[in-house]
Amino acid sequence: MTLGITEFFALVATHPVLLVILFLIIVITIIAGATDAPNAIASAVATRALPINLAIGLGALFNFIGLFVMIHIAPAVADTMFTMVDFSGDSHMALLALLAAMIAAIAWGAFCWICGIPGSKSHMLIAGITGAALALNGLDGIVIGPWMKVIYGMIFSLVAGFIIAFVLDKILVSTLKYVDRRKTHGPFKYIQIVCSILLSFLHGSQDGQKFMAIALLAISLALGSEGTTSNDFPLWLLILISLAIGIGTTLGAKKIIKSVALSMVKIEPRQGVATNISTVFLLLFTSLAGMPVSTSHCATSSLMGVGASKNPKHVDWKIAKNIVFAWVLTFPCCGILGFGLANLFMMFF
Repeated sequence: MTLGITEFFALVATHPVLLVILFLIIVITIIAGATDAPNAIASAVATRALPINLAIGLGALFNFIGLFVMIHIAPAVADTMFTMVDFSGDSHMALLALLAAMIAAIAWGAFCWICGIPGSKSHMLIAGITGAALALNGLDGIVIGPWMKVIYGMIFSLVAGFIIAFVLDKILVSTLKYVDRRKTHGPFKYIQIVCSILLSFLHGSQDGQKFMAIALLAISLALGSEGTTSNDFPLWLLILISLAIGIGTTLGAKKIIKSVALSMVKIEPRQGVATNISTVFLLLFTSLAGMPVSTSHCATSSLMGVGASKNPKHVDWKIAKNIVFAWVLTFPCCGILGFGLANLFMMFF
C-alpha cells in the first residue's frame, strides 16, 4: 500500500474518526516515550557511565532510528499487533471500536498514573483493542495464536530478565575476582554506553512497532481491509511515530531515571553491564519472536536480578508484586473499559 498524506486526508474526508485515532496514537506514543524509553538509559546514568543530558539525547535519537530500521528488517512485533484481533466488518463500526480502544488505553493509563500503579502502556493498548474487538465481533474478534504471544512475552520478560541478569552478574563477579575493580571501570563504562544505545534502538523497535501497527490497522479499516498488511507502512507515518517516541523520551527521561535507576537499587558498573546485557537480550529475542513486551518491565526485572545477585535484601521485592498486580488489573479493567466504550460508541454514533 502506497498511501501518501494526500490520500490519507482523502480517507479522513470519508472517515473523520481516522484522524482522531491517529492523534490519540501519537499522544500515547509520546507518553510511552516519556515513561518507558528512559529505562533504556537509566542504568548507564545510575553508574555514571553517561551524564544524564547526553544519555537523554542518545536515547531520543536511537529510539527514532530503532523503529525506522527494525520495521523494515524485522517487523514481527508489528505483525503480532496487527493480527491479534479481528476488526473485520463494517468500516465505520470498526473504526469506532478502535477509537474506543485508544480512549480506554489512555484513560486507564491516566488512572494508573494517579494511583501510582506501574502499568505498561503496551499492555493498556493491547487490553483496550482486545476489549473493543470483543465488542465488535465477539470471541471471533480474538486471534488466539498471535494474542498468546502477549502472555508469553509478559512471563518471559519478568522471569528470564531476573534469571539472566542474576547469572551474568555472578559470572562477572567470579571472572573478575582477582582483578583490581578500578581497572574495570573504564571498559564497563564503554560497554554500558554501547548497551544503552542498543537498548534505545530496541525500545524504539518494540514500542514503535506496536503503535505503528495500530495506526496501520486504522488505515486498513478505513480502506475496507483491502490488500493491507502489517508491512504496508507509509513513510510519513513511520517518521511521525518515530518522532513521537523521540519527543516523549526527551520530555520524560529525567523523572523516570531518578525514580527507577537511582531509587530502586544501587548498582555498580559491573551490575549495570549485567543489567543492560540482559535487557538487550530480552528485547532482541522478543522483537524477533514477535512478542510484544514492556521495555520497563524487562529493565526492572533485570535490575532486580543484579540486586538479588549481590544481596536479596537490597531489592524491593514489592516491585515484582506491583508489576504482577498491574497485569492483573490492566487486562480485565482496561479490556472491560474498551468493551464498554466500543459498545457505547457503536450504539450512538
